[in-house]
Amino acid sequence: MEDLSVETAPRVGVSACLLGAPVRFDGGHKRNPFIDEQLRRYVDFVPFCPETEIGLSTPRQPIRLVSRAGVVRAVGSRDPALDVTAALQACAREAAGRLDDLCAFIFKKGSPSCGLQRVRVYPENGIARTDGTGLFAEQIMRAQPLLPVEEEGRLNDPVLRENFVARMFVYARWRATLKAGLSKSALLAFHARHKLQILAHGTVGYRQLGRLLADLKAAPLEALAARYIETLMRLLQQPATRRQHTNVLQHIAGYLRRDADTHYRSDLQSAIEGYRQHQFPLIVPVRLLQHQFQRHPHPYIEQQVYLRPYPQDLRLRNAI
Repeated sequence: MEDLSVETAPRVGVSACLLGAPVRFDGGHKRNPFIDEQLRRYVDFVPFCPETEIGLSTPRQPIRLVSRAGVVRAVGSRDPALDVTAALQACAREAAGRLDDLCAFIFKKGSPSCGLQRVRVYPENGIARTDGTGLFAEQIMRAQPLLPVEEEGRLNDPVLRENFVARMFVYARWRATLKAGLSKSALLAFHARHKLQILAHGTVGYRQLGRLLADLKAAPLEALAARYIETLMRLLQQPATRRQHTNVLQHIAGYLRRDADTHYRSDLQSAIEGYRQHQFPLIVPVRLLQHQFQRHPHPYIEQQVYLRPYPQDLRLRNAI
């Protein structure tokens, strides 16, 4: 079965310290093995450290987020006169414009510049709260709202890790579709390839996207495509549940009724049920289906990305 990930490696922004670059305030790094060893083989990383980019030295005094009169600013932890708020925001806006071909961004958790959530925000007097967002990350998300983003701490969760990588490759395929030239047929072909992956995230979103494309004359193509990808990326943010995956697996199994023998169909149903009951990871029924469709190719299943949404060597479905 053909690998339907992408033809070229997705360009992915990443906090440079996660790749082992010694750019942190103490001159160290926070190298992440999954990012630097596994994911790196399949993406084109664009490392970025906003704090060094704006001219801060390494090592340096740490910065932190401080709320002043309701406005969050990035200032020195020892010298509050050091205020790099405007510099970080300008850096992010420039980067977002220059790196408009990114397919995802991985940020450093807890960072006053790069953290996505639960970043400490200090009041002028009192106890810090943990509801902030790094100023650089905030501007990147504002400039590119469809961009799949995640912070490295959450990638330790197998479900969140698999979902993020899947979204990244969906967005990479979308960018490839636009680069090749948007047309009605290209939009319909993109949707057709992703139907089962979309279904794994719920029937409501599946029907919504289907209705959106039911009449391609209802709106200008560019506007329709923008609504489509916005709806799709929002839908994919919520990880597929075990029940939803089971529904798709059963749907795919139905295409083997005429070709697979009784013994195989029994084994497949046992694997799907075992997955549903948390006895097996998702890769077990998926591999059985892949093997059978190699023996008995089906044109509809061949075009679907669901069975191979990203490079299989990442082994992401082995843990969910």
